[in-house]
Amino acid sequence: MKAFTTGPFTGRHITAIMVAFFGVVIAVNLVMARYASSTFGGVVVENSYVASQHYNKWLKEAEKEQALGWSAQARRRGDGRVEVMLAGAPAGATLAGDAWHPLGRMPDQQLTFAAQADGSFVANQPLPAGRWRLRLEARAGDARWRTEQELR
Repeated sequence: MKAFTTGPFTGRHITAIMVAFFGVVIAVNLVMARYASSTFGGVVVENSYVASQHYNKWLKEAEKEQALGWSAQARRRGDGRVEVMLAGAPAGATLAGDAWHPLGRMPDQQLTFAAQADGSFVANQPLPAGRWRLRLEARAGDARWRTEQELR
């Protein structure tokens, strides 16, 4: 009985198989490396040692902010501007923030808010469509409260 090939299996055959195999492996690695490097937003902290020295201070600030009992609910309006309902904050509070694209594909957007009669805050400029992370900071007197949330 004859094998599936019409001729003998030579060194050229094994060379072609090895080149094809490793060519596929290298191509897949290059594609995956390209996707990994293009979707990483960048440095989390500039200097991890310095950040570790401030860790306990940041925890105390977070406890103070949580004790204020404030909360925020953000949504996108039909005109593209962000509306934030700030609950628990005293009258006269101000709100500022920025929006950043989670994959770093669009530049960060600084947001300035104007207080409305109903107690909400509306951004003065529209935010481009898409998925964003909002960093909000509310101030009332010496009290400062920060939050971060997703906006789609």
